[in-house]
Amino acid sequence: MGFYSQVIFPRICDYLLGQPFIGGYRKELLASAEGRILEIGFGTGLNLPHYPESVRRISTVDPNAGMHRLALRRIEQTGIEVDHHRLRGEALPFADGTLDCVVSTFTLCSVADPCQATSEIFRVLRPRGRFLFLEHGLSPEAAVQKWQRRMSWLQSLLGDGCKLDRNIKELVATQPYSAIDSREQYLEKMPKISGYVYRGMATK
Repeated sequence: MGFYSQVIFPRICDYLLGQPFIGGYRKELLASAEGRILEIGFGTGLNLPHYPESVRRISTVDPNAGMHRLALRRIEQTGIEVDHHRLRGEALPFADGTLDCVVSTFTLCSVADPCQATSEIFRVLRPRGRFLFLEHGLSPEAAVQKWQRRMSWLQSLLGDGCKLDRNIKELVATQPYSAIDSREQYLEKMPKISGYVYRGMATK
């Protein structure tokens, strides 16, 4: 990872994804997080203030050391113990069926192999464990899709691998969950090509 990925992009990401209106979606998503929790794509720790008060420890994975340097402030502020692993989501360092909850926010858009990542998430969840996700991705509108596909290369260049045109619901559904509850909408105050989000819970 170069200077842009380690120093500049983490600050851009922290600013853009740290907007208060996105915080409301994070809080709603994480309200049901409990037990042994893993967060993939931990980033700069933007989810930390939105976990329920009962959550005092989580495990995390993220390959970007620059992101984690910015996260240290939030870790200290919230007092949540973070067991951090500088790894990618495609190879999780946990045994099969050992986690109660896996969280992913604005992460599946940028993992190199999203199918492998979703397979790993399913593998580490215990029976009846839950995958909580808040991700931007492919719009249902053909005109928006056209621009998402046209601009995805530029988004990937500027967004450290982020893609605009991944169908998150289809990615989650590649795994045999017993139930998937997904709500989709455009985020206010964001362009349509990057602001269509999938928010929900998949139960193993």
